[in-house]
Amino acid sequence: MPLALPIGAFVALLFGVLILLLPPLKVMLALVGVAAVLAIVRRPLRGLLLFGVLATFLPYATVQIGIRTTVSEALLMLIWVSLVAHRLFAPYSPPLRLMRTERWLIALMLFSALPFVVGQLMVHAEGNGPINWVRWLFNLSPLFLVPRLLADEKSREQMTVALLLGTLALLLLSIPVYLKNGNSTAIISIIGSLGYSNLDSLNEGLAGFSTRMSTPWTHPNISGGAMAMLLPLAFCIGVTRQGLVRLLGIAVAVLALAGLLFTGSRGALVSLVLVMCWMARKRVPYVGRMLMAGVFVGALLLMFYPPLQDRLLGLFTSHDASTAVRFDEYSHFPDAMKMFPLGIGFKVDPPVPGTGLWGISNLWLNYIYKLGLPGMLLFVAVTVSWWKEARLPRNIVILNRDTALWLGARTGVMAALLSGFFDHYFSFTTVLIALFWLLLGLSLHEARRLRLKAQVTTLDSGERT
Repeated sequence: MPLALPIGAFVALLFGVLILLLPPLKVMLALVGVAAVLAIVRRPLRGLLLFGVLATFLPYATVQIGIRTTVSEALLMLIWVSLVAHRLFAPYSPPLRLMRTERWLIALMLFSALPFVVGQLMVHAEGNGPINWVRWLFNLSPLFLVPRLLADEKSREQMTVALLLGTLALLLLSIPVYLKNGNSTAIISIIGSLGYSNLDSLNEGLAGFSTRMSTPWTHPNISGGAMAMLLPLAFCIGVTRQGLVRLLGIAVAVLALAGLLFTGSRGALVSLVLVMCWMARKRVPYVGRMLMAGVFVGALLLMFYPPLQDRLLGLFTSHDASTAVRFDEYSHFPDAMKMFPLGIGFKVDPPVPGTGLWGISNLWLNYIYKLGLPGMLLFVAVTVSWWKEARLPRNIVILNRDTALWLGARTGVMAALLSGFFDHYFSFTTVLIALFWLLLGLSLHEARRLRLKAQVTTLDSGERT
């Protein structure tokens, strides 16, 4: 590469100066960081695989890059910079043809500029709207990284393993800490040493969930939503692969089920059960057995684990605090629509301070809250288009080695969307929605690959006859 010699000379000169000015340890850390950045710039796929591990293990570990952001989001930014650099210096290649779902998402991203501007003018509160908007756009971008970096079977398999490894690390960290201490705040000191910031506010926020398990996702409901989304993928991989990948998938599926119960997230649990019932109705192998095992484990926990008893009994009582709050949010939501018909934009999250408004625990209504009714309709268009494009011919649902990633990613997205009836976390929650759009993209392009493969097989069979 013609630029290798001058870049190498510049880096050598730079670190020579740094050695004279800074302590050796800081210079070594800087050297490692630069080497990692250059490795990702050279091969952006490495950055996406690293994102898969860190976004599922330490999603909110932060880094300072002029602004304070998460490491996961910084990786997404670096990946896109790398792709642009490759595009500039590589020979010309025709642009990728966008699928209909991708075009709808681009329309949503473009429209979001209007609520962003309106929110900047109408919302009188402290907040950095431009930074929040750009971060949200980057969190949607994994949908477009799938066809660019995960176009072959090997890279998609590596991406799946990266997601499962990060999830396994999160579960192996969170579950033992919770079983030992029995409260949600015990993990704060650990994740604080792993790059998390604002520990005081985090400790205050988790104080109300003292009997529920927290994870590096911080909020128990966010943790439950992440488990419900990733568990189907782990299950499908675990029952169709061999060797270490099989053990990885099974371990993540079993631990994620236990972790979901420990978080006490009722919305995530109901969503996962509904998805698994749908899979059982489609006669997907082993799902019935897993449902029976889940019922058995759940019964044991109901007998010996009081926090889960309280959470599940709250489904059938009118005195449950979180349920009452949700009903109050729905009753006050029309006031928010009247005050901000085009949404509040990105300066702050709902509710807007000083307005007397309430927040909303619903994925689609949260889109209305942030982007107005047109924004929600565009999101609905994206998901409807995905549902149509991510299906196989005649709506066939099968599970084997070739379809495992497609089915696991598709059912994971379904679980996330179903949980949207109970919580809003898959709308604008950083990093979590990046994983959501990554899985959506994987299911979308795997479905296209399987359709093309079926067409080729049909043509070959016709030629032989």
